[in-house]
Amino acid sequence: MSSVALHHLSKVYSGHARAVDDLNLEIRQGEFFTLLGPSGCGKTTTLRMIAGLETPSDGRVLIGERDCTSVHPRDRGVGLVFQSYALYPHMTVRQNIMLNLVVGRVAKAEVDRRVRDIAASLKLDHLLDRRPPLLSGGERQRVALGRALVRNPKVLLMDEPLSNLDLKLREHMRIELKRLHNQFRHTVVCVTHDQAEALSMSDRIAVMQAGKVEQVGTPDDVYGNPANLFVASFLGSPSINQFPGRVVAEQGDLKAVPLDLPSLAQPMKPAIDGLAHDHPIVIGVRPEDILVTSGERPDCAVVRVSLVEPLGASKLLSLELAQTDDELRQIMALVPGHQRVAEGAIVSMGLRPGAMLIFDGASQTLVARSMAIQSNTAPQRQRTTG
Repeated sequence: MSSVALHHLSKVYSGHARAVDDLNLEIRQGEFFTLLGPSGCGKTTTLRMIAGLETPSDGRVLIGERDCTSVHPRDRGVGLVFQSYALYPHMTVRQNIMLNLVVGRVAKAEVDRRVRDIAASLKLDHLLDRRPPLLSGGERQRVALGRALVRNPKVLLMDEPLSNLDLKLREHMRIELKRLHNQFRHTVVCVTHDQAEALSMSDRIAVMQAGKVEQVGTPDDVYGNPANLFVASFLGSPSINQFPGRVVAEQGDLKAVPLDLPSLAQPMKPAIDGLAHDHPIVIGVRPEDILVTSGERPDCAVVRVSLVEPLGASKLLSLELAQTDDELRQIMALVPGHQRVAEGAIVSMGLRPGAMLIFDGASQTLVARSMAIQSNTAPQRQRTTG
């Protein structure tokens, strides 16, 4: 059952700026659904149209089975959590949480019960008589959540809910939001540009660009099987490595060959429609699928380590070809933190079998991936000295 359905939804501002372009989405009952994309992609405008704060230029917004396209925001049964907490500083936590119930003329006994229950769930019961200026960022965020949840909304809408928090608190609140979702099982629609938030909290993600949805899927889907090069490059930190390449046919088998790194060619899965010999492609390889070893090895490329960034459990390496040109600037590799790598070292670079994501050179859509067949010459991770 769909909790929220968007049918051919569009928003065009004056001057013909198209913020959202013919959007179709089905958000399921009880799921945590995230609109993810760069600034200006239309995700917040979409959320505001669901909430009723923006009027669609075209299309419909359904909440449950009800067409809410023209329904006033207060009558849609949605709860809102904004990027800025929007708490009243002169009111206590209790008064902030209960405000919507009081305005809605809910009975006092019911108001007290709901505030008490929500405060206990959010671990705010000891803070009910404090005012927002005396709270931490995480506590204010929980008050904003409490104010939205106390109404028992059909849908909880969150616009960049963690962007004002520091890194440690964001990590903590990601866990808290997931815990609360598991507890209440509200339908949640969340807007963020932070891929870590989207990947860690969501049941499904819609990746947006220029007012359109590029892909909808689970976190594993959008990261491991991106629909196109935009999704592949937007998801992942550091970003996916991109190599211009071509398809080579040898005795009925197809290989994906990077133009500047032919030694790293890998066999492709068979029966790929439309990919013939010499077809132009873009090969994507995630930094964690780059293998770095000492000494020269078959099926590897010789590269120079230009920079080592220790990250604790891992190291981020910037690799340059020993004989490079302007087209291939640098390659990013993510290796275990215990691996010894020195800046300036000449090393061998290989690829994990099956690591290549193969995109059509013209359309940039994902058309194939390399085969995960372990060869005898494939490099293994090992200690590298400078």
